[in-house]
Parts: sequence; C-alpha cells; structure tokens
Amino acid sequence: MAKARNMKTSTFTTNPPSPFFHLLPVTPLTTLLFSPKTNRLRHPKLCSKHPLTLPIFYLFLLFSFTFLGISILTLIPSFHDSIPCSTPSPTSSFSPSFFASLFSTVSFNNEDDQPRLSTSAMVPFPAHGAVGNVSEAEREFWKQPNGEGYEPCLDFSLGYRKLSARISKEKRRFLVVVASGGLNQQRNQIVDAVVLARILEAALVVPTLQVNLIWGDESEFSDIFDVAHFKKTLQADVRVVSSLPSTHLMSRQTIENKIPHEVTPQWIHTRFFNQLKREGLLVLKGLDSKLSKNLPPDLQKLRCKVAFHALRFASPVQELGNLLAKRMWIEGPYIALHLRLEKDVWVRTGCLTGLGPEYDDIITKIRESQPEYLTGRVNMSYIQRRLAGLCPLNALEIARFLKALGAPSGARIYRAGGEAFGDSRALQPLVAEFPNLVTKEMLARDGELSPYMNKSSALAAIDYIVSLSSDVFVPSHGGNMGRAMQGHRAYVGHRKFIKPNKRAMLPHFEYASIGDAEFGSIMRELHRKSQGQPEPRGYRRNRDVIAYPVPECMCKHNAGIF
Repeated sequence: MAKARNMKTSTFTTNPPSPFFHLLPVTPLTTLLFSPKTNRLRHPKLCSKHPLTLPIFYLFLLFSFTFLGISILTLIPSFHDSIPCSTPSPTSSFSPSFFASLFSTVSFNNEDDQPRLSTSAMVPFPAHGAVGNVSEAEREFWKQPNGEGYEPCLDFSLGYRKLSARISKEKRRFLVVVASGGLNQQRNQIVDAVVLARILEAALVVPTLQVNLIWGDESEFSDIFDVAHFKKTLQADVRVVSSLPSTHLMSRQTIENKIPHEVTPQWIHTRFFNQLKREGLLVLKGLDSKLSKNLPPDLQKLRCKVAFHALRFASPVQELGNLLAKRMWIEGPYIALHLRLEKDVWVRTGCLTGLGPEYDDIITKIRESQPEYLTGRVNMSYIQRRLAGLCPLNALEIARFLKALGAPSGARIYRAGGEAFGDSRALQPLVAEFPNLVTKEMLARDGELSPYMNKSSALAAIDYIVSLSSDVFVPSHGGNMGRAMQGHRAYVGHRKFIKPNKRAMLPHFEYASIGDAEFGSIMRELHRKSQGQPEPRGYRRNRDVIAYPVPECMCKHNAGIF
C-alpha cells in the first residue's frame, strides 16, 4: 500500500462529507459565546464614566434572552425524533438547510436524554474524487451518483406519536425473539422484531442470537451491538428491556416458529395479540423474511430507524472497524468487494467453483451428504443456474468486470467476506489484475483481531464498517450483506453501489471474439443505471425498504417551498 508521504502528490480530492458528518455548525449562539475577547468591550466609556451601567446592562441582556428563549420554545413544535425533509441545494446533494434542520433536533440536555437520529446513524468517511491525469473511464468509475436531493426523512405521523406514549411504557406484555443466521440475517430479524413489538404493543426483550451452527459463533447481542444505544434510540417507539421481569419468568413460554411468509400487521395482531395479552409472554423463532415488505409508512420508517440508527455496533467492534477503515481511506479511494467464495456458499448455491474437478468433487460430496444446506433450485443444472444469475461471480469474472467498468489496475480493493475455498488459488486471477487486494487481517496490526478470531459476526461487522466507507462497493453475489450495504449507502448520501447484472452480462463472458474495448463498453452500458442512484422501492413492491429507503425513509422537496 502507498505510504503516507505519497499523499502529497495524490491525484484524488475529497468530496463533501455525508449529511451527518458535521453536526455542530457555527450558530449565532456559539458565535456569541466564543467570540474573541477584544469584541466584548467595544465601548470602554461605559466602564469609565458609568460604573453602575454595566450590571444594569447585563441584567437587561439576561432578561431579554430569557424572554426570547421562552418565546421561541412556545413556537417550536415537538418532534418524535424525526429527520425533517429540507430544500435541496442545486449544487449539492445536501443543502445547508438540511444541516440546520438536523442541528435543531440533535442537542442533548444531559447524558440520559434520548439520542437524536441525526447523531445516531453510522456514517462513512467522505468519498474521494479522481482528478489529474486519469482516463475518462477511471474518472467515471470513481464518480459518485447523483443523489437527486433525497435526504433521510423519518417524520412519523401524529397518530403514531400519540400511540407511542402508551406503547413505550408497556410493562405487562413481553416479546422474546430468537435471531438466527449470520450477522446481516440477524440484523434483518432484529429489525422485524422491533416492528412486531410495536404491532403487538409489547415490550421487547433484547433479542437472543442463536448459536451459528456453520461458523460456531456463540456471540450474544451485547458482543455485537451497543445495547444501551439500542434501548435509547427506540425508547419513544417500543420499550426494550435486557431481560424478563421476575413476574414473567414462570409464564407459559409458547414458542412460535411456523410463521408463514409475507405476513401482514393485521395477521400478526389477529394471531398473537390476545394470546400475548392472556399469557404475557410470546417467544418467536424463524422470523427471517416472514414479515411483509409492504407495511404502513410509519412501520417502514421504524424499520429504517432500527437498521440505520439503533443497530450501532458495540464500541470495541466499532472502534476497530473505524480504525481499519481509516487506514484504507487515508491513502485515497478504494473499492470494497464482498467476494462470496466460501465453501458453504458453493454448497448452498449448487454451483461449481471454477477451480477444477478436484475442488468441485469436494463441494459435491458435502452437498450430497447434507442436502438440507442446498438453497439453489434442485431442478436446474449448473449452467442454467449460472446463466440465470444464481451463482456467485468467481475471482476471474470479478476481475474482468471491474476492469471493464474502468477500475484502474492500481486500485486498492478491500475484500470483505470469509476465507475463500481454494485459498490463494481461488483469488489468483483477481490478484493478478488488481495486486493491491487487502483484507482486515492484512490491515490489522499485532493482536488487534485476536479477540474476534472465533467470532464470525464480529468479523462480519468489521467488514461492514470498512465497506461502508469505501468509494465503490461491489457484491459478487446477492445476499443480506449486499442488500444491507445498498440501503445504508443510499441512506447516508447515495454512495456508489454497483450490483452486477449477472443474468445480462454473463453471456458476454462466453464470447472470446469480443475485444476489451467493446466488452468494457457493453459492461458500462449494462450498469449505467445501477450504480447507487436513488431507486424508489415502489417500482417493485416486494423490495425491502432497508435496501430501498426511497421514498418511505428519504424524501425531497422542490426548491422554493421554504
């Protein structure tokens, strides 16, 4: 990697930060409090000729500011931790009025106050931009998409806020949720757990993380997420408790794990509310993708509030992730690549590794001995799966894809994900084209990753943090990480996210007669409209608001309204 001394001649500049990056702008009040001392006695004659004038003058100021403060407080409406929409600037994705609107809701009265949404979101480092003597394709590759003025906007309805006063104090009904799978699958279930608690008007016990059988991770919620922050951020929406009260420990514990897919709030309420009211306790398992993607607007906003604000990683994990992200960011723009080449991915998808018969035979034997792990369509051949876009891109395909889009060979790439099946052989085609390929293990210094060696969820969280700050994010295969990163990057300013259109692009990989220039032109055209631009969820109603936060969680106004 480049040394710090090379930064002087870097060809990269830094774009304006995300909308949450600077939350303490200079205001008239801070100017008054911290103005230079030389400006405080602009009329020295007041002191010399009229010794009693100064105390009277200060008393008058005190009375005036008190009266002014009371007047303002009576005029300001109360907010339910909303992030209001603001007028977009014609030259920037985020306007000065947006910062002002954020600042109006971020102050703390004391340490026990509920954190405001504008300070609770996990945000990336600012994006870089390419300047200087670079090709047009490279300049276009690093260019960030136009956010079209969309900004976070969690303005809950008056009806929602009125119900909050009662629901947030619930002490009789308790919901326990067991979340399974990897980190991002667990995140999805935790988001839905909060929404279900809201629907059922129940207090939520901090979710239990089921032991991961594939990776053997026994992490608890507090090992991965900041529990205190989770509670505070959601305290106006649902009551979150660390454990069941003693009055409910002997309650009948009915475990519900056969919930159908795409259930509505009405179904949930009809099925469980009376049972919960009668027994006082409900335990839910197997929530993954069970709750409908199409919820009322307030519940969609609650989903975003949980995903982008409440689910902050635990301090040790967050700090290490930020440190590794800074080590990548300080040397210029970088790509984060979620490369899915792990053994379990090949087993589950029913695809071939591309490494030859020796490796494919190993995967086939595991798949035959454990058929329950196969999630790919059993009635399709490998060729059919691949051309349908159901297989992960391997290292050679990703290398060709990035090169075709204009990524320079010297680009620095952070590889997120687990250990590649086939080790260095599996990665060789990518390293040959892009030698500056690094991982968290390469970025970390002695002992920094030691506490997390057997903690797959914590390692995935570190990948998440470093990936969020990348200038470009590319997933090699669909999945929870890709969808989470897509939505989070949109929410913090529409950072570039390139989702390979495998079904459209893979046939072109088979044509040996296509030259590099023509191949690059085809790839860029195929992905011209899928690079992180705002894409309203409503175009396809089955989309998750966590991946597509526009328009329920992000909005814009036409210039001149305010």
